Parts: sequence; structure tokens; C-alpha cells
Amino acid sequence: MEEDGEVVTPGEVLGKASDLKPGTGAYVSPHDQTVYASLTGFRRILSPPPDSPDQVTKVMARMASADIMCCGTKSVREKFSGVIRQQDVRATEIDKVDMHLSFRAGDIVRALVLSLGDARAYYLSTAKNELGVVSAESGAGATMVPISWTEMQCPFTGQVEQRKVARVGG
Repeated sequence: MEEDGEVVTPGEVLGKASDLKPGTGAYVSPHDQTVYASLTGFRRILSPPPDSPDQVTKVMARMASADIMCCGTKSVREKFSGVIRQQDVRATEIDKVDMHLSFRAGDIVRALVLSLGDARAYYLSTAKNELGVVSAESGAGATMVPISWTEMQCPFTGQVEQRKVARVGG
């Protein structure tokens, strides 16, 4: 059995969370934003397809589920699940967040990995201006255009939908 990476053991530093997305057998320490090995195995770095952030799969009253497609510019080969909890959607007026007015299934979202979360999913955050929905499809099948931090509009029908929009460019 051939592997293409160096052998690592639990607790070994793999890199910074800003550069790497932890895969199976690795985790991010929330204290120093460092990726550590959690299992003995081979260190491998995989490249992502371009422009593939997290994709929302299901929106519930207190959280939204997402498939993690990449971290930074690094893609993930395996499927990783993430959860954006109600308290992690935005930085202010957290108690007034309506998940259904923040995300919809199929939205492409830029989010920050907060922690390992539970056994099923990483905890994700969109509580910064540059985080949130970066691409959404309207009912007419068009890519919607952001018109404010909380709204996107269908260019065909003019229909406006609520979203937690990611501020682009600064």
C-alpha cells in the first residue's frame, strides 16, 4: 500500500487553519487556529476545484446544513458536512435571525469553520460582513444579484429574496 504523504501521529501540527482544511483524521484547534492530526496516518494535501465554497443542503428553524466543498483554495475530496447555527449567522441581533430568511437550499455560501462541532458536522459561521451567501438561484433559474446585505434579486423577474449576503470586495 503506497501513500504519498509523510507519517503523522496524533497531536502533530499539520499547518495553519488559514492554509489547510482538516480532512479525516485532523482537526482545527479553536485556540490557535492550527490544524492537528487526530489519528496516525499519512499527511496528504489535496487541491480543490476552483470557486467551490460551501453549499447549503437544508435549512431548519435553528440551523442550516451545508456540504463543505473547499477550504480557502483547497478542495475536499471527501464529503464533509457543516452546520451554521442560528447564533453563528451574523454578529448582531442574533436572537432575531430567521434561518429561512438567511439561506435557502442550493445557496453557495462563504463561511468560516468555527470548530469540529459534533460527530456529524463542523460548526460554521457567517458572522462577518464578507461571509454569507455568494451565489443563489432564483425560482426562475437565474443567478440572483445581491442588492443589499440582506437581499438578492432575480435579474429576470425582479423578485427580491432575503439572504445573509456576503459582502464582496472588501
